[in-house]
Amino acid sequence: MNMLGKTLSAMAIGAASLTPLMVTSTYAAPATEQVATQNLVKQLSGIQSLTANFEQTTKATSKAKNNKALTAQHMNQSFKGVMHVQRPGKFHWQINSPVKQTIVSTGRTVWIYDPDLQQAVRQNLDEQVANTPALLLSGNTAQIQQAYRISQPDKTKTYYTLYPKNKEGAFQSLTISFGAKNAPTLMILEDSLGQTTHVRFSNTKVNAKIPASTFNFTPPKGTDIIDQ
Repeated sequence: MNMLGKTLSAMAIGAASLTPLMVTSTYAAPATEQVATQNLVKQLSGIQSLTANFEQTTKATSKAKNNKALTAQHMNQSFKGVMHVQRPGKFHWQINSPVKQTIVSTGRTVWIYDPDLQQAVRQNLDEQVANTPALLLSGNTAQIQQAYRISQPDKTKTYYTLYPKNKEGAFQSLTISFGAKNAPTLMILEDSLGQTTHVRFSNTKVNAKIPASTFNFTPPKGTDIIDQ
């Protein structure tokens, strides 16, 4: 899996992994799927733009450790950067350390730029890419409802677990938690290779103005462009 997969996929796991963070000793029943879906749609509809720092950490589960296709480098990775989101369908995901990589969605096209490789991958924002977690915060809520089965494990708390209806996707489940002022605080992903990724957000600003140029991308001169 290349870094596009690690980044766009890098935000899932079921509620069990969130127990130490989100569940108290007081039991509350889960919401029905219909209510959970309505609540998440309402939560996402309040976000028109979003800016945040992120710290992304991927670790291997026992399943991944038995996967011979994965190396030690794949299994334990950490990245830091900045995210900008603008509805509908626009985002700018900038990894700053330990390597640099830029992923930009214009709303119709996704660019993945690796300056060290002087390479840019260009993809249409088709249905397959639109179902990736990075677009959860910037996507159309109707498309999200079509793409995911949504649960709310504790109806008194604002965290949700989403399961892709397309079983051939890169991840198996995605959990997202919201904090004050409708701001997402955490995404956790469990991918199909058996890796678990936590993405923690900080310095989050909801509905602040973002310059339109943030979501434009022009490959630097000399960049090798690959169309997929």
